[in-house]
Amino acid sequence: MGWCEVSRGAGSDIASGRPGDFGWYVLTSADPEAKQKKLNAELANGRLAMMAIIGMFYQDGLTGSAWGDWANFTDSPLRAADFSTELGVTPPLGFWDPLGLSKFDDPEIDAQQFRRRRIVELQHGRVAMLACIGYIVPEYFRFPGFCAPSQSLAFTDIPNGLKGAAAVPLAGWLQIVTFVGIIEVYNLQTIQNDVLGDYGYGAFGLPFGKKIEDAEKKTKSLNAEINNGRLAMMAIIGMFFQDGLTGSAWGDWANYADSPLRAADFSTELGVTPPLGFWDPLGLSKFDDPEIAAQQFRRRRIVELQHGRVAMLACIGYIVPEYFRFPGFCAPSQSLAFTDIPNGLKGAAAVPLAGWLQIVTFVGIIEVYNLQTIQNDVLGDYGYGAFGLPFGKKIEDAEKKTKSLNAEINNGRLAMMAIIGMFFQDGLTGSAWGDWANYADSPLRAADFSTELGVTPPLGFWDPLGLSKFDDPEIAAQQFRRRRIVELQHGRVAMLACIGYIVPEYFRFPGFCAPSQSLAFTDIPNGLKGAAAVPLAGWLQIVTFVGIIEVYNLQTIQNDVLGDYGYGAFGLPFGKKIEDAEKKTKSLNAEINNGRLAMMAIIGMFFQDGLTGSAWGDWANYADSPLRAADFSTELGVTPPLGFWDPLGLSKFDDPEIAAQQFRRRRIVELQHGRVAMLACIGYIVPEYFRFPGFCAPSQSLAFTDIPNGLKGAAAVPLAGWLQIVTFVGIIEVYNLQTIQNDVLGDYGYGAFGLPFGKKIEDAEKKTKSLNAEINNGRLAMMAIIGMFFQDGLTGSAWGDWANYADSPLRASR
Repeated sequence: MGWCEVSRGAGSDIASGRPGDFGWYVLTSADPEAKQKKLNAELANGRLAMMAIIGMFYQDGLTGSAWGDWANFTDSPLRAADFSTELGVTPPLGFWDPLGLSKFDDPEIDAQQFRRRRIVELQHGRVAMLACIGYIVPEYFRFPGFCAPSQSLAFTDIPNGLKGAAAVPLAGWLQIVTFVGIIEVYNLQTIQNDVLGDYGYGAFGLPFGKKIEDAEKKTKSLNAEINNGRLAMMAIIGMFFQDGLTGSAWGDWANYADSPLRAADFSTELGVTPPLGFWDPLGLSKFDDPEIAAQQFRRRRIVELQHGRVAMLACIGYIVPEYFRFPGFCAPSQSLAFTDIPNGLKGAAAVPLAGWLQIVTFVGIIEVYNLQTIQNDVLGDYGYGAFGLPFGKKIEDAEKKTKSLNAEINNGRLAMMAIIGMFFQDGLTGSAWGDWANYADSPLRAADFSTELGVTPPLGFWDPLGLSKFDDPEIAAQQFRRRRIVELQHGRVAMLACIGYIVPEYFRFPGFCAPSQSLAFTDIPNGLKGAAAVPLAGWLQIVTFVGIIEVYNLQTIQNDVLGDYGYGAFGLPFGKKIEDAEKKTKSLNAEINNGRLAMMAIIGMFFQDGLTGSAWGDWANYADSPLRAADFSTELGVTPPLGFWDPLGLSKFDDPEIAAQQFRRRRIVELQHGRVAMLACIGYIVPEYFRFPGFCAPSQSLAFTDIPNGLKGAAAVPLAGWLQIVTFVGIIEVYNLQTIQNDVLGDYGYGAFGLPFGKKIEDAEKKTKSLNAEINNGRLAMMAIIGMFFQDGLTGSAWGDWANYADSPLRASR
């Protein structure tokens, strides 16, 4: 290797200008084209090999070999014992232990640890499934009678969720713990010997329910239980989290004033301004003691005020020295003039120690005096002028003072963000802004157009994508000129378009736009609607006028300065011509920038006009907006966070009566679909654990156990069965939708799901909450059943072992 490296001196392949050509073996050829092809191939193969060898090193370090059959590499540090055939080892992950937690040197210990952890997972999963059910059921059903008769504690007195834990008496907890302990000891130590999770009887380890004799079906059911348990463990954590946040596992945030994240009410304090209001998502101002909460809020608001004021002064301190420096010396003893101190971060090193001591002392005096002595009533109000300075006119008007203090807080927040940006830019470029021309080595720099019109602060010539970068300077100049002319024309049109949106709101020309059609100017609506009102002849005149301007201005006159046609503004032949070159440049630059702003503005106007029927104004005024619907904000199903959400305006009708009828019809459809979806989800899950005994169709000897679960079951039900199903559904539809449901959608005057059994809810508030919960659960179920259909269609089951579904359209051949 050393000889090869050293020998590549004079007369070598590099010195001869033929890198890679050593003149022997396969890397050379008499044919120059073939030689070039071989050398190129070698380079490309070398690049691939550099990537490949890194992968080989990595795989070799992990498995003991750079490739091959993983099963051969039993000495890999990542390999655990083989648990791939155990229950719970299901696609897509298979046996997944990336941290090697089940890896032990002794295979016997491996098996013991795997068994212990799987048992723990099973138990946790079963508890989590029951816990999820325990969160949901009490919303619809409570046991009658007393939980603790000696304490007159009824089941209906125990709140749902985390709060219920505190309501259960000690004797109840002892019974719960004792029962759980008996199940644990009996199940884990006595029976479970062969198959983890199989206690020799029904589902969930309960002593009732039909025992599954079929080994394959038992394995499938136990796998399904493990996976459902894993899902439930995630779900119950989410329920706990939401319960801790809002006081309920679901519901309206506004109702949960006792949430542990809800802070004291600081909504009337200074600094609480739209659009966020009082915003404390992390609950940093939440304390059990309201007095401590108020003290902490006060302390943090004072800190925010001081930081904001310092940041505003710091921003000014960055800007002013660019234009003005104090005369004289900053440190006479060191002959250090103010003009000698560089601006920005570099200036910190130039200030002498005595200067820093003075700065710190001054700041300390202000801190101690302002924070401890004066500020008693209104945070930020020291009783005199702005910024806590002892000069300036004091604001006596309370409303004006509040507005000014709020403005100061918000300006301070902006300044804190701004000064961080200035520090960052100063650290990167040596200035918080400055002349882009100094940074000639920037990778974003194209040809030098920094002196062109339109190149203005703060961006200067800004071309981050290098669109004006060409190897040939002449082509670059032509392309820049073409694009700048296009920008100018678009900007001028956009400015006129913005004016055309605004002026007709206040002024219309008198007389007729089209006399032959008796179309007055006042008859043409403003905005997008006006385009349809202008007659064809009018459009022809507009297009002809624009074409003349385009051809005349772009081809004939514009030779020297882009945008300067030698006469008035906007390229119009009237108006005073600007003779002063500096003033002309400033005006042309202003026109370009105003045009850029107008292009953004007109897009916004078009968008708002399309949404609301006007380019601006109060949304409440635009009752004819295509997105405005009737007011259904108090209806059932209108719950946070979306409220009444109809972005496509599907409930919008000109006639309020028709709107109400359509809303009622769609809400009924949603309710019915949701109820069907909830029952359908249950219908997917239950047959995995329980089937009715006997026959579904005795005449065809078709037992319930013969009907496959899921989509395949639809084909197995005989025609007479489908007729019965459709007839039953039809009766329910006709009876429920037309006969009973008059007042409250979803309330049939009896039990849940419109069933004629179950206790009727008399409490109006509780009924509303339950009906809202049902609608939202139905929405969730509609999404869930679609997912189940999709997975069933792909794999042949809504869950289960992927390996069983060899006929899935997603499975490739071996």
